[in-house]
Amino acid sequence: MFYGNIKNNDIANGSGVRVTLFVSGCRHCCKGCFQPETWNFHYGKEFSGETENEILKMLSPYYIKGLTLLGGEPFEPENQSVLVEFLQKVKDMYKDKDIWVYSGYTYEQLIGKEKFIPSNDKVKICDNHPRTSVTDKMLSLIDVLVDGEFRQEEKDISLNFRGSKNQRIIDLNKTREIGKVVLHQLNN
Repeated sequence: MFYGNIKNNDIANGSGVRVTLFVSGCRHCCKGCFQPETWNFHYGKEFSGETENEILKMLSPYYIKGLTLLGGEPFEPENQSVLVEFLQKVKDMYKDKDIWVYSGYTYEQLIGKEKFIPSNDKVKICDNHPRTSVTDKMLSLIDVLVDGEFRQEEKDISLNFRGSKNQRIIDLNKTREIGKVVLHQLNN
């Protein structure tokens, strides 16, 4: 897996001060994407043990609320096997920090309740895409999921932590607890 950038002390991609990892590779190719360079699966640098250690160290200060993954697309099958192991390390080391993930896939697509139908003609439909053998484990490690493709026609710069009105900010802990989607309550 490759990544395009790591941001320390990020306040734009989730609540509180965060460490943010921008993974590479995305098949959504959303019109108006703010970083189309991350569509390329080989953009940036290779994610390594050294990269993991760098991020784990960045997460250590008390004022860092958590980790955010975005991209690119963290739930592309090529990225999931690397990220699930990394997220487990984060959870093991920092039980008091949360994990946010931005995905162009909806929660329902990720859990297999809806088929993935791309909004553009560049994506080849796969029967189980984006689900892999580690998708459920990866979801179990995430506290907040911002889901849905960015839609240029629904862009709204007044929205907190999302780019278009169709996207949801889902509290995955409460969603797992009650068995239906619960939106995250933002503390303003």
